[in-house]
Amino acid sequence: MRWTVGSIPETSHLIYKYAAENCPENIWLRYKKEVGMEKVTGFIKKEAVLCIAILLALLSAWVVPPDRGYAAYIDFRTLAILFCLMSVMAGLQNIGIFRWIARGLLDRVKSPRGLILVLMLLCFFSSMLITNDVALLTFVPFTFTVLGLLGGEQRRRLVLPLVAMQTIAANLGSMLTPIGNPQNLYLYGKAGMPMGDFLLLMLPYALVSLALLLVWGVMLGRRCAGAWKPGCMEGAEPFRPKEALFPLSVYLGLFLLCLLAVAHVLPWQAVLGIVLGMVLLTDWKILAKVDYGLLLTFAGFFIFIGNLGRIPAFRLFLQQAVSGREVYAAIAASQVISNVPAALLLSGFTEQYGQLLIGVNLGGLGTLLASMASLISYKYVAKQESGRKGKYIAIFTVSNICFLAALVAFHVLWGILRFERL
Repeated sequence: MRWTVGSIPETSHLIYKYAAENCPENIWLRYKKEVGMEKVTGFIKKEAVLCIAILLALLSAWVVPPDRGYAAYIDFRTLAILFCLMSVMAGLQNIGIFRWIARGLLDRVKSPRGLILVLMLLCFFSSMLITNDVALLTFVPFTFTVLGLLGGEQRRRLVLPLVAMQTIAANLGSMLTPIGNPQNLYLYGKAGMPMGDFLLLMLPYALVSLALLLVWGVMLGRRCAGAWKPGCMEGAEPFRPKEALFPLSVYLGLFLLCLLAVAHVLPWQAVLGIVLGMVLLTDWKILAKVDYGLLLTFAGFFIFIGNLGRIPAFRLFLQQAVSGREVYAAIAASQVISNVPAALLLSGFTEQYGQLLIGVNLGGLGTLLASMASLISYKYVAKQESGRKGKYIAIFTVSNICFLAALVAFHVLWGILRFERL
């Protein structure tokens, strides 16, 4: 008897139907669909700011259709210098120079208080030259390794508040120099501010931040009983000066060229070509470590801001909202969209770049989103201390709010003192 679908008994028909719907091909298609959706959602979570920037750029392009004016939106100089700095820092990090310096400092630590101060101040001072992102990428995982030598209870008490304070230290230390963070680099170039004026503007805030960090470090050191016993830094990447001499010389030379481009001594086009060429010749894999998402985020916000500036009603609204309130507007905006997008957005509607510079740097304190660099530390905590993520966010938020309140109070006081001098 020849069987057909219509002649198969009901039970067999159900089996046939299930097999037809769940054949290997259909299972594979369903699997690809589910995996594809997971990748999409994972990318959105990882690059939330980038996705927002692209979405805003597309929405604004619907209101202001693309034309020749779009080319003027993009600050290619900022993007090029940022790319060069990220490439050079990736190269220096790859040869292990930063961890080597840290290990040398820790060999001289004799107490838990000294340990805390060294790990925290490493982030504060290094961020001035290697950016807050690179400082945290380098020293936060190193901190987990070092604290593992302390013992279970001491490590448990110290790790969350110390990582939170390292994050604050990196964000605050980076505000002193034009290359400390992306928003500084952008606003420094846009304002055409002399280097000396930039340093004088941010130096008081950096000094107060340093004093607050030292007080906090001393207080936390008292919580840790026992003595710190220096030993071998297990898990730290080895650094061999003789073997690394040539790449170290190359990257330091390239870093000097980047500084000259930032200071408008050398044309950024020439520096970009030299850095790209040398990286390709020495170690082209370093290019994979560049944060292209950040560069695309900048480009997306450049388009969005440029289009907003061509909408008269919106431009007038933001100018009135920001004018005379640059510091506080930047702090408020940073809490929601982070300080780099806030700098890009608000810079299109005010020429008080000095006040905006103060605002976006102070605005990096507060919520976890206020500075994208803060998410780097959070990712390490989520991996190493998955059961205490909520506690870390609580410690991080309270600490950030305290530092933000103190620095805003100093800003008000400093403004009064400067006004009285005049």
